[in-house]
Amino acid sequence: MRLGFVLLVAAVSGIASSPGPQHDLRTYVIVHGAWGGGWDWRAVDSLLTLRGHRAVRVTLTGQGERVHLASPSIGLSTHVDDVVNTILWEDLRDVVLVGHSYGGMVITGAADRIPDRIRHVVYVDAFLPNSGESLLGMFDSSSAASFRQTVRDGMSVPPWVTDTLAIPRDVPHSFRTLTDTLRLMSPASRRAPGTYILTVESTVETDAFQQFADRAAARGWPVYTIQSDHNAQRTARGPLVELLDAVP
Repeated sequence: MRLGFVLLVAAVSGIASSPGPQHDLRTYVIVHGAWGGGWDWRAVDSLLTLRGHRAVRVTLTGQGERVHLASPSIGLSTHVDDVVNTILWEDLRDVVLVGHSYGGMVITGAADRIPDRIRHVVYVDAFLPNSGESLLGMFDSSSAASFRQTVRDGMSVPPWVTDTLAIPRDVPHSFRTLTDTLRLMSPASRRAPGTYILTVESTVETDAFQQFADRAAARGWPVYTIQSDHNAQRTARGPLVELLDAVP
């Protein structure tokens, strides 16, 4: 009876699930997608933390709890600075840099700026740009036109973004970040090992992110698929965390 009580206390306190001495603990810096915020990755953060890792969720300027800073003047470089400065000011090293959707643009720029701090890059159903590309420029003309129709006063406000929903919620996103061109300067950043995680839905015939999974494969990166909608951090957290934990 006493042994059972001790095991129960250990399990509740997290002792039983703590990593062994040989467990490779890592630091993840997670960058959300457009309209989102670090709040959207709180559950993934918790699951990684339970495995003994450290997770740092960056909220980009004008998004999430930083919505009071929202402005159409915010560009892609501002968001790259957000990530770079988080890593530098927190003195993070050997970082696994994770980007979701639009966050792929941001982590590509950040890895280019501070390649010596980056261990691995992970793109979760994310844009994987080459130098000289913008997010909107990677869409076909019809999709790009649909994006432009969401713009109000310099901010992208798609139909699901509304201030009638409870906080936390998606918020308007500076349209300039989607049209700014990414310029890469460091050859070292393009040598960083990477992983691509593609979400797939049986009801979707043409996946807009397949082209970026193909780019990753052409670089020799492993490409994994998860049965999920675009927001695996909400709908497929378990499989997503398993793949993040398996990053070398």
